Amino acid sequence: MSSKLSILYPLLIMLIFLVSCESAHFNDNKVIAHRGAWKSNDLPQNSLASLEKAIELGCEGTEFDVWMTKDSVLVVNHDADFEGMEIEHHNYQELLSKHHSNGEKLPTVEEYLLAGMEQSKTKLVFEIKPSKLGVERSQFIAEKSLEMVNALNAEKWVDFITFSYEAGLKIINLDSNSRVAYLKGDKTPAELSEAGFFGFDYNIKVLRNNPEWIKEAQDLALTINAWTVNKEEDMIWLLENNVDFITTDEPEKLLALIQKEAR
Repeated sequence: MSSKLSILYPLLIMLIFLVSCESAHFNDNKVIAHRGAWKSNDLPQNSLASLEKAIELGCEGTEFDVWMTKDSVLVVNHDADFEGMEIEHHNYQELLSKHHSNGEKLPTVEEYLLAGMEQSKTKLVFEIKPSKLGVERSQFIAEKSLEMVNALNAEKWVDFITFSYEAGLKIINLDSNSRVAYLKGDKTPAELSEAGFFGFDYNIKVLRNNPEWIKEAQDLALTINAWTVNKEEDMIWLLENNVDFITTDEPEKLLALIQKEAR
């Protein structure tokens, strides 16, 4: 390869990437698979297999949970421990001694994002878990998470969610263009809007107890998500109220219901 081509080749690759991003068209069906689509196929939660299944189903998004190891590696797992090993108290190499039930190792966030970015139909809902080591640690994880997303040019795919208000604010302060939704349920739509959040992602019980928050959020142009919605009556109520997203352990059920309602 000539020296001129050596210079132009990386630019060409970047141009192709940017064009592909611009032409990406994500699904628009409100369905967010909770920890991937795992339940119907008995797959490990937060595994690459459950991610692939959510994409195969055509979900609008798939949610995954992020912790940071003792040696600052971001990994994907719901619980604070992986197969009995506390993630925050072990180095990543130590955690590789354990495996998911399907034989997968504990995925890093980098591996998970790269796998999700092989397509452009299903978004990646990136949950930053609050660190058990304190608020400052949670903020550091938020900073590292944003750095990872930016380094991989994954911004178009990723929406952030978190129970840590401080971690959410950290991302917003570092990059006001990031989409961050809050999970805990103790902030009003007005408070979230004032702080710069993209929206809220509250437990279905919170929305049932505060239905007026749906209209308030819509008036403030905040996105509305509810978790974890597995009952058909709750799904129907949320669809009738025109929320933006519904997080469920049973994406197949919700997709079928939406198709039925559309007839």
